[in-house]
Amino acid sequence: MRIVIQRVSKASVTIDGQLHSSIGQGLLILLGVCDEDSSEDVDWLVKKVAALRVFNDDEGVMNRSVTDVGGEALVVSQFTLYASYKKGNRPSWFRAGSHEHSIPLYEEFCRKLSEQLGKPVGTGEFGADMKVALLNDGPVTICMDTKNKE
Repeated sequence: MRIVIQRVSKASVTIDGQLHSSIGQGLLILLGVCDEDSSEDVDWLVKKVAALRVFNDDEGVMNRSVTDVGGEALVVSQFTLYASYKKGNRPSWFRAGSHEHSIPLYEEFCRKLSEQLGKPVGTGEFGADMKVALLNDGPVTICMDTKNKE
């Protein structure tokens, strides 16, 4: 699994002109799944995301997690995180997971992150044409890949 995490002041997802989900201060998480991913990858990422210290403490040092600040999370499926761009200029998506494999892992990630944070997690809609708006705070943007845990 690959994720791009952005610390945000606010973020939202609109689908077909209708607001689908929105959050205030917290994390916007773009999540990509490949066919080799499993529940173990979900568990590792959820633990990392919930404990990631990217929010400022009272002295302005990034020393607090989304859990510590009572922040929210918005998780958007993003198969393009598995783009292959080595040949030519048009990316291919052969490494992205199939819908049958990816949807259950996306839903599991959202459910487990919600449990970890103790509050609902905003979501996009898998496979939909989504408009994602955000106000990046910092900016702070971090990439993680469960195949590169060290």
